[in-house]
Amino acid sequence: VSGYISDRTGKYWAVTLFGYFVNLLAVPLLGLAGRWEIAALLMVAERMGKAIRNPSRDAMLSYATQGIGRGWGFGLHEAMDQIGAILGPLIVAGVLYLQGGYRTSFAILLIPALLALAVLLVARALYPHPRDLEGVSVELKTRGFPRVFWLYLVAVSLIAAGYVDFPLISYHFEELSIVSKIWIPVFYAVAMGVDALSALFFGRLFDRVGLSILIVVSLLSSVFAPLVFLGGFYLALGGMALWGVGMGAQESIMRAAIAEMVPMNKRSTAYGIFNAGFGLFWFLGSALMGILYDVSIPSLIVFSVVMQLASIPFFISIRKKPR
Repeated sequence: VSGYISDRTGKYWAVTLFGYFVNLLAVPLLGLAGRWEIAALLMVAERMGKAIRNPSRDAMLSYATQGIGRGWGFGLHEAMDQIGAILGPLIVAGVLYLQGGYRTSFAILLIPALLALAVLLVARALYPHPRDLEGVSVELKTRGFPRVFWLYLVAVSLIAAGYVDFPLISYHFEELSIVSKIWIPVFYAVAMGVDALSALFFGRLFDRVGLSILIVVSLLSSVFAPLVFLGGFYLALGGMALWGVGMGAQESIMRAAIAEMVPMNKRSTAYGIFNAGFGLFWFLGSALMGILYDVSIPSLIVFSVVMQLASIPFFISIRKKPR
């Protein structure tokens, strides 16, 4: 809905700022929540803020990154996002180490949240019309989206359905004592580091070779499930690194590719549809794999691998199609 509103009104900044306002302020306010009901409401608000902001934000990124390469631009955004994702927990851990308490640690997160909003306001003042960043182009009046976009959505939805969420992986590590509790955050940190680096690396490759790189990424990431669920310490660590490769691709080149398929006046709506479809199939796949884990771990692995590999024929069919 927010993506459609952005395209219809051209108010990309207004929608993005509102989403960021809700998203960024919800987490620090958790420190003031005295009841679980309020905390739950703030957690829902944080997710809603992210859902509101992302389509218009990604559309603006697609406009701004045409000159430097969309793969590199979205990859750089993902790398910086991961830096922030690492710094946030470190700030909380530092405050807790200094005996600050959970409320104080969450409240301190208000500082980077306000700084982020200030940067957004400066960017809004400098670039009030984000579509102008892409330059003048001839927009053909069409109904709906091109067929290539829907084929692409099927491909990424298959990947989403087969991608194991980290909570299930960490549960497996602890349940079977493959990795001690102290190493689980380290494994996750390794995955996030690989996420950031792979977003930059594959983003640059995307600008050179196009959608073909998603075939390579799908092949690489499909191997993580056997390594994570059947391997020992070091194989599981390698599996987490490959898991990070897939995550980096999902947050960079998968988003960059949409800008190559969809006209600029429909791009925010397209990102909204992409996020909704990807999120829905991620949820359904995660629920099914949670059930499969209790029934048979090998069946979970087969499902994960097959779903990711099933995306490859779709990527092959669309890699040379025009918009």
